[in-house]
Amino acid sequence: MAVVVMKFGGTSVGDLERIRNVAQHVRREVDAGNKCAVVVSAMSGETNRLVDFTRDASALHDAREYDAVVSAGEQVTSGLLAIVLQSMGIAARSWQGWQIPIVTNDAHGSARIEDIDGTELRRRMDEDDQVAVIAGFQGLGPDNRITTLGRGGSDTSAVAIAAAVKADRCDIYTDVDGVYTTDPRMVPKAKRMERISYEEMLEMASLGAKVLQTRSVELAMVKGVRLLVRSSFDAPDSVPPASVNANEFTGTLVCDEDEIVEKQIVSGITYAKDEAKVTLVKVADSPGVAASIFGPLADANINVDMIVQSVSDDGQSTDMTFTVPGTDLERALAKLDDCKGDIDYQDVRGSTDVVKVSVIGIGMRSHAGVAASMFKALAEKGINLQAISTSEIKISVLIDSAYTELAVRTLHSLYGLDAA
Repeated sequence: MAVVVMKFGGTSVGDLERIRNVAQHVRREVDAGNKCAVVVSAMSGETNRLVDFTRDASALHDAREYDAVVSAGEQVTSGLLAIVLQSMGIAARSWQGWQIPIVTNDAHGSARIEDIDGTELRRRMDEDDQVAVIAGFQGLGPDNRITTLGRGGSDTSAVAIAAAVKADRCDIYTDVDGVYTTDPRMVPKAKRMERISYEEMLEMASLGAKVLQTRSVELAMVKGVRLLVRSSFDAPDSVPPASVNANEFTGTLVCDEDEIVEKQIVSGITYAKDEAKVTLVKVADSPGVAASIFGPLADANINVDMIVQSVSDDGQSTDMTFTVPGTDLERALAKLDDCKGDIDYQDVRGSTDVVKVSVIGIGMRSHAGVAASMFKALAEKGINLQAISTSEIKISVLIDSAYTELAVRTLHSLYGLDAA
């Protein structure tokens, strides 16, 4: 017997027929003797519809009422799935975030989970063989009002529930059958990975891979929750039920590095198109200038990523180039214009025709030459690097967006990731 948390995204519960399919996946686990909790998202497109309602009602709306409206989608899905499971003879009960409760901070619209008491959930799972069907994406704030966790928050809900009930595994069901070495729509030779470390998945999620929400991976790594990314569209009877010790599974297992026997130098290639480049021309080359630039941006909650500084020949001024999220470009330019007197620059330029391409792999820790081979391969294709950033297991470069596909395919082949 295993304790498993199953999470189903919006496309997996898009209509009643798909909800019935989800119920069959749950039945497989119940029939195998496993204890189950199920976390569900709103039906595909439903959250967008509710968000539009709030915006149409008032452009400047109360964040607490916004959460009350947009959290309704998950409530509907959880109730419907519980009804379908009950009709199949399975003991099931729906739970909203406030009923458990999932305690969060007061940041309505982007709340963070602070605590979950899984005692009652686990008691019902153990003593009553009850399947808990939980509305994802939501919690209860310190003001006793509903909060929401931000887009993709149901993934975080599922991981937090898995930690609270001490689950053996958290299965994330989505519309793809696992995590691929890169986007298979761009590179047909991309292959599904059987296992990937938390660190690699965290980098991939933060650098453009949309399979898992970044916060959910971070929480799984901290809490030691093993994640399995799999497809809800696989036939329920073709998927092996969860087992405490079994190594047979379909999908991609996100786990501790120690569980991965063969560590590839590079595991995946990602790209992020939602980047913008900002260049400050002829900034004074003096102590404190970087703080005068990035301090105001941080105060405005604008995240800065890649930074390149080039000193002029006279040594008196410098050009400073950095990236921000594409949606924040106009705010960043406005903030820099407000601070021009403090920064003392000649000109500022912004552009969105760039993309960040990243090479990721835990094997990079112990292998030299990964960056050199990457830069050489891109140079041979005539791709200019506008900025570079690195970490222990990642190398990212900023390039012209027109070369995205060429760069990704080149690097995917370079590191031997093409499927055999």
